[in-house]
Amino acid sequence: MTETDRLDHDIAGLQRLLTVAWKDLANPSLTRFQRREAINQMKLCSGELRRALDAVEADRIHQREARKRQEGMTPAPAVPEAESRWRFLAPPVYL
Repeated sequence: MTETDRLDHDIAGLQRLLTVAWKDLANPSLTRFQRREAINQMKLCSGELRRALDAVEADRIHQREARKRQEGMTPAPAVPEAESRWRFLAPPVYL
């Protein structure tokens, strides 16, 4: 399984998890504490989903640029390939 396949799998799982969480949040028997905990977990899950989506988008942009370079349409990037890839995989900064 390639990294892109793994990210696609993670994205689908996170989307399903958020869908179920939203449905569970509508349950009137949840206590205030349970509701707050569910919302906190949903926020964490949403952040992970955003990072996965950003990583997939960065990978697609990288592949598109590599194809263009092979066809001789654009010059090579100034940043080394490995360094640019790790820039997108950096952990998020929470404020």
